[in-house]
Amino acid sequence: MAAGEHPSHGFGTRAVHAGLRPDPSYGSVIPAIHQTSTFRQPRPGEFVEDYDYSRSANPTRRALEDALGELEGGLAVAFSSGLAAEHAVITATCGAGAHVVLPADLYGGTYRLIDKVLGRWGLTHTLVDQTDPEALAAAITDATRLIWVETPTNPRLDVVDIAQVVAAKRHARVAVDNTFATPANQNPLADGADFVVHSTTKYLGGHSDVVGGAVITRDPGAHEQLRFVQNSVGAVPGPVDCFLVHRGLRTLHLRMRAHAASAAAVVELLQHTAGVTDVRWPGFSGMVSFRHPRALELVARTRLFTLAESLGGVESLIEVPQAMTHQSVEGSAAAVPADLVRLSCGIEDPADLVDDLRQAIAAAAESTA
Repeated sequence: MAAGEHPSHGFGTRAVHAGLRPDPSYGSVIPAIHQTSTFRQPRPGEFVEDYDYSRSANPTRRALEDALGELEGGLAVAFSSGLAAEHAVITATCGAGAHVVLPADLYGGTYRLIDKVLGRWGLTHTLVDQTDPEALAAAITDATRLIWVETPTNPRLDVVDIAQVVAAKRHARVAVDNTFATPANQNPLADGADFVVHSTTKYLGGHSDVVGGAVITRDPGAHEQLRFVQNSVGAVPGPVDCFLVHRGLRTLHLRMRAHAASAAAVVELLQHTAGVTDVRWPGFSGMVSFRHPRALELVARTRLFTLAESLGGVESLIEVPQAMTHQSVEGSAAAVPADLVRLSCGIEDPADLVDDLRQAIAAAAESTA
């Protein structure tokens, strides 16, 4: 815990101070970027803490890991991407022949990793609506080692009851992708989950200028397993990437409130617009989805919403998942409707975002005339 920080402090205070320890050499308030691949050893095999080589450990990465652990209430391990973090959890919990329960609505990259890559090594999976307790219980077998949860899900934004999943897990472990909610809105470890996973590329970094991932657990043994995988596989973030994510954390509480305000304004428009159906927003975060018969035309006509993959940055993004981020689930039970639009509402003036969507929807409708 950072100097001056207390566990009873509010989330905003903890977000600002997490992982910040003044530099012992010069007293700099912000930790230095240790842009180095290796560290001097006074004698063979003797080194400061565990810093011998930056794949194994780096002070800048450790500062970020400390911060993430403080915000999620556990021990964190940082990776070079969200998918690398996912791979580490699966590697630490599953072996050949193991079974994983996946949400029926999920990020395309997660499905691709498990179905197209790890399936070749004997990993099996079942897709299930995790909002249905009976369906979830029926999907768990004697071979199930991991239940993978997204809440809200990507891209349809279903909200899953984490405690309910934990109650049904039997001998399996539960990992929750907390990327969309962030610890500002949801703490899966407090609800009994074994692992929390983030694509730190998204809301935690918050500025669309870095790619990274992280896993947090309360179990010291599981933490050591994750660190072993981190070092053995080597999918580690560089010092500058860690610095950028750590910097992003310090405004997370402010940004998440602004994202939610933008989303609320956009949802109000969408719910009262002809042609728009199935509007979804969990009531927090900046993620919104809806369906529109002219989805491809609509997303090509926005001016403030940028047509691009990813999410969670201060700028607003728009996409059609079926044609962009979720192509890998085509032909599976997790396939996404072609008319689904996903928004990542940024922190611009909400009225401007509303005006942009209004004109884009109108322009898309006119294109059919």
